Parts: sequence; C-alpha cells; structure tokens
Amino acid sequence: MLSPILPVRRNLPGVALLLPLALLAGCGGGPSPDARRAKRTPTVGYVVMKPTTAAQTTELTGRVTAYETSQVRPQVSGLILRRMFTEGALVRQGQTLYEIDPSLFVAAANQARANLQAAQAQAEAARVQAERFKPLAEIQAVSAQDYTNAVASARQSAALVAQARAALQTAQVNLRFTRVPAPISGRIGRSLFTQGALVTANQADPLALIQRLDPIFVDIQQSSGDLLALRRALASGGVLPTKARVTLKLEDGTDYGETGEVEFTEVTVDPATGTVTLRARFANPRGILLPGMFVRAQFAQGVATGVFLVPQQGLTRDAKGNATVLLLGPGNKPVERAVVAPRTQGAYWVVTQGLKAGDRVITEGLLAAKPGMAVKAVPAGSPQRIKPPTKGQGAPGGGGRG
Repeated sequence: MLSPILPVRRNLPGVALLLPLALLAGCGGGPSPDARRAKRTPTVGYVVMKPTTAAQTTELTGRVTAYETSQVRPQVSGLILRRMFTEGALVRQGQTLYEIDPSLFVAAANQARANLQAAQAQAEAARVQAERFKPLAEIQAVSAQDYTNAVASARQSAALVAQARAALQTAQVNLRFTRVPAPISGRIGRSLFTQGALVTANQADPLALIQRLDPIFVDIQQSSGDLLALRRALASGGVLPTKARVTLKLEDGTDYGETGEVEFTEVTVDPATGTVTLRARFANPRGILLPGMFVRAQFAQGVATGVFLVPQQGLTRDAKGNATVLLLGPGNKPVERAVVAPRTQGAYWVVTQGLKAGDRVITEGLLAAKPGMAVKAVPAGSPQRIKPPTKGQGAPGGGGRG
C-alpha cells in the first residue's frame, strides 16, 4: 500500500527566523543596576577657591596730544626772503626757518650805533669839564653853582649814553629777529606763508607749527563717578594703590608696543561731559602715535585684595545681570549661590562677595548638574577615564553569549 502524501507547510522559513531572535533575547540580560546608577550620576569638575589679589584694570578712550607744541611767529614786520626748511621734516631748536628782509633793521642798528658814539663823546666832554671845575670851585675861582651844573651835566650825559646803548641793543635784537628760529625741536608742519609774503609782528596766523612727538601724551577720559568710587576703595583699604602702567590699542585694533605711565590727573571735572582727564606719557620713537589719534587705554588703577578668581565658564548671569555659581555642598550635591562679580581679568571673573576660602565651584559639567542632585566630583581638568567592558557585557555593538 502506498503511504499517504503529507501536505507541504509554507511557513517553515518564518519559524526558522524566530529561533535566532529567541536565542538572542535569552542571552542579553540588560545592564546591571550598578551600571544604570553610574550612568545616572553625572561627573562634574570643580576648582577650590583661594583668596588672592587682582589688578583693578580699566579700559578708557583717549586722544593723542603732542608733548610740546610751538607756533612759529615773526617778531618783526617785513617781507619773507627765504623759507629755509622742508615741510614735515624734523627741525632743531634754534634752527633758522625763515629770513625776513633785514635792510631796514641794518640801517636802524647803524643809526643807533652812531647815536651811541655821539652820546659817549658828549658825556666825555661833560665829565672833563666837571673835573676841571672841581679844583677851581675849591679855591672859589668859579662859583659853586657853576660846578654843580657841570657835575649835573656830566651825569646827564652818562644817562644819555646808557639810553643810546639800550637803543642799539634793541636795534640789534630786531635785526636778529629777521632770521626766525625754531622755538623747540620737533616735526614742523606746512608753511602758511610763502616767499615774498608780508608778515607783521602782531599778526594772528603763525608762520608754521612745530610739535614734539617723542615722547608723546595720551589724554584719557574717566567719569568722575568711577574716580570717586576708586578713591573711596583706596581709603577703605580694600584696594591698594599701584603705579599705573598704561597699554594702548590703536584705531585698527592692534596693540601699541610701548608701555606708558600716568603722570597726573586733572583737578577739575569737565561740566559738559562729567569726566576727568588723566594724562599718560608714552615713548614714540617710530612716530606711530600722531596728535589727534583716537586710542583705547588699559591700565590698573589699584590692586583689590581678598578677591576670588572664578573661571568664566563657572559663573552664570540671569536676565537682570545677577551672577550665580554652583558650589559642591554636603554629600557632593550642587548648591546655587549668588555672588558679586563686577569685572573680568583674563579668563576669570573677579568675585568680590559671596565666596569664602575653600569653596568648591563647579566649572565643568554644569549642564548635567542640578541643585540638590548627587554628582561625582573630580578636580577640574582631570583626564577622562574610559573603562574597558567587563566580562559578560560584550563589546560595544555586539551580543554576548547565553
């Protein structure tokens, strides 16, 4: 007898696929409770606060001013014969810049010299006459009045000599003024008068302008309120005075290589702007700084004591600008604390209130740390350690065996 033919089952491949999935599900096991707890506990980095000192640095605007400025002006009237300098060049003190026609002044000096000689001759005659009258008056050969008149005439002639000598000196000075010298050493600008121009001793416009640019001044404007607060801090002892060394940033944002020093502070407040002018002096050997140039000055006006330096990433501010930090409290639980941080110094906030020595400020892992939750705390900057997979966990992305 023939065996009955059994029907073929069409769903055998599906059963074959379910078998490996069931085996994998039985071998997995899932993460252990310790692993899940470690994953939920974030790691944060902290820095320990220590009181220190911080320079009270200020950045203000300023304008460059020439160290010395002198207007070249004529002392006598006349026509300019020659200009004896190159515009924009460096000139030395006493160097002749202009020559004014000296003809009239030479003649005036000669006339004054002749008047002096005439006065000297007259004075000599009066002196001799007075000497001759003296013995005659003693023997009453001439009257006493005649002798007195002769003595007075001799003295008057001597005074006329002095007047004539002074007039000669004046004429010689005016003649010397026909050669206009440089009052100071520095760089001279353009000439406002040309050869052949008529100049006068009392004219309003100068012939040229000379400015000394090395060294050079920078006038810095500081509000009177900030200056008053600094003086109060100095008086209270919380801030120590320091020698104000100034650095500059030029108009293009680059640093000026030389360092300056504040020389003095104005004693009056500008009523229009409410600012006080501080003047700093800089060396300018390369002539980079020019009068009228706009700069930004940075300098330390004092040194604050007993402050704390908090890395900038460890301090946050709310919409009103109030500063807060996260500290590690008991049980390594973050605690939020309000602080006062009026300014920065490099990569740090300068905290003047709200912290004490030994506080641990969280600076790393702030996004995962919440106030009151347990965290794992390590010193900031600690290297991250990645543990190899333990036995039974399998390699990342693979399955273990059941």
